[in-house]
Amino acid sequence: MGNGGFGSLRQDDGHGVAADDAQLRKCVGQAVRALLQSPEESVEWLTAPLGRFGDRLGAVLWRVPAPIRRGGPAFGGDPASSDRQLAALLAAWPPGIPLVVEFQEPSWHVDETFDLLRSAGATLCTTELPEDAEAPTIRRTGPLLYLRLRRLDYDEAGLERWAERVVPFLEAGDDAYVFFRHDAVGRAAELALDFQARVAAKR
Repeated sequence: MGNGGFGSLRQDDGHGVAADDAQLRKCVGQAVRALLQSPEESVEWLTAPLGRFGDRLGAVLWRVPAPIRRGGPAFGGDPASSDRQLAALLAAWPPGIPLVVEFQEPSWHVDETFDLLRSAGATLCTTELPEDAEAPTIRRTGPLLYLRLRRLDYDEAGLERWAERVVPFLEAGDDAYVFFRHDAVGRAAELALDFQARVAAKR
C-alpha cells in the first residue's frame, strides 16, 4: 500500500503524522487481509487515522502485490471469488476517502475488475515500468488520474508524449497525480518540473 500505508498514526509536531516500521508492516498485513478475508475490520483500522490529514489527503493508493493473482491459489483458483472479495473491499471503503488501486499482477487487468472499480468510483492506477515495451493504457474508472511513471529516466520525447496524454483529462476537469521514480540524485524532481511545464504550455 502506498500513501495509504499509515496504520496507527501518531501526531509528530501537531501538524503532521508519522509511523514507524512496525506500524507500516502491520498496515501492509492488514491491507492484504482486507482483500483475502473479511475487509470490514481491516478497512476501518486502516482508514480511521486518515482524517488527520484533513484537506492534505489527495488519495490513498492501495497496492495489490504481484503474488496475489486474480483467480490464484489465495482465492481457491476461482476468478469469481477474486471479484467477490474485491467488491467487498470496495463496498467497505469509506466513500469520503478517494481510493486508487494498483494491481501489480496482469491477471487483474480485465473488464470485470474495471467494472467493479468504476461502480465504486475507485481509480485504477496506471503504472509504467522500465521493462514495458510501450506505454500502458490509461483506463478512467474514477474521478482522477493516478500515474506512476517508473522508468529510470525520461527524455524530452517521452515527457512530451505523457503530457499530451494527460492534458485531455485535465481539460475535462479531472485531477491528475503523477509520480516519477524516486532516485538518489533528484532526477525525479527535475522530471516533475519539466513535465509540469509541458502540461501548462498545452493548456
